[in-house]
Amino acid sequence: MLVSLLTYWQQHPSLSYLFSGAFIGPSSQAPRVDEARNDHLYELEIAFSELAGAIEPGKESEQPWLVDRLLRHLLTDMTGNTHRSEFCIDKLYSPDSPTGRLGILELRAFEMAPHYQMNLLQALLLRALVARFWKTPYRGPLVAWGTQLHDRFMLPSFIERDIAEVVRDLGKSGFPFELDWFQPFLAFRFPTYGEVVHDGISLSLKQAIEPWHVLGEEVTAGATARYVDSSVERIEVRVRGLTETRHQVICNGRVIPLHPTGVPGEFVAGIRFKAWAPPSGLHPTIGVQSPLVFDLYDSWNQRSLGGCTYHVSHPGGRNFKAFPVNAQEAESRRRARFWEHGHTPGPMTICQEPLNPHFPMTLDLRWTPH
Repeated sequence: MLVSLLTYWQQHPSLSYLFSGAFIGPSSQAPRVDEARNDHLYELEIAFSELAGAIEPGKESEQPWLVDRLLRHLLTDMTGNTHRSEFCIDKLYSPDSPTGRLGILELRAFEMAPHYQMNLLQALLLRALVARFWKTPYRGPLVAWGTQLHDRFMLPSFIERDIAEVVRDLGKSGFPFELDWFQPFLAFRFPTYGEVVHDGISLSLKQAIEPWHVLGEEVTAGATARYVDSSVERIEVRVRGLTETRHQVICNGRVIPLHPTGVPGEFVAGIRFKAWAPPSGLHPTIGVQSPLVFDLYDSWNQRSLGGCTYHVSHPGGRNFKAFPVNAQEAESRRRARFWEHGHTPGPMTICQEPLNPHFPMTLDLRWTPH
């Protein structure tokens, strides 16, 4: 069962990121098994083969502690902390102490949902997957996602496509799930900032995921601390009705690497940028790169057909001292940061730049091609 869950989660990153909190990645409280170290998948395959050879299906094992011994050193974070893992088996069946043999598997990547019905859906999803793997154990190859994990699967379009595959998979196994049930999670995790239409082409912006880094140790007032660099943000750009050989989308003067979604005329890409300038953070020489000004560029006429502007904070400089009282106020604050205007007037000259070899689906405004 544990091998089935680990394999299925590793193949479907949406299960790790759709239900998680804002802080994800290798240094978070619940890193994926393939986010900790580059060689973890190789070691995990060896552990799976050893586990399969030691336990016979349908028979009670004479060594139930082997699950803990074989996997506890792989289900950790980068520092070896067994509690900071997406799948925590500290209390599953550890031979070290009686409190470690409670049969508890912690799924630490799940965050409390904002509504009880969403929470029930999470429980239903887990029950369905456990029931499916209990009847038919899941065995499949582990996927070496590499940088795709923090490139493609940071964007809501690919998260939605991946969870749709999970829904279809459950349907084939006799569990009639529907993708519409997960729309509240997608809307909550990836709120829409705004949408504009110019010359029959729509351009929309959504919040995307950004894995934050833990910085080096710094001395504070009487203590030592490691801060999290939350100054970098990421958004998704989705364009519909675009003619690939004619139109391009420009952000702050740079060409966005649009990628087709499979729907004719629809393309998506990610924008990664420095949104804030904290006292301590990565790349202190790079200033704040907001607001983001988007241009829908017509290469045939070398002009911008229109655009929009996204602000990280209130464009008028307003500083909110309290959290929004409800979803409507939160939506209004978000909408105030999006302008349905603001583009480059007159003729435009753009410079084509190569794709980022590490993150080809993302325009990182902090990165300059050489």
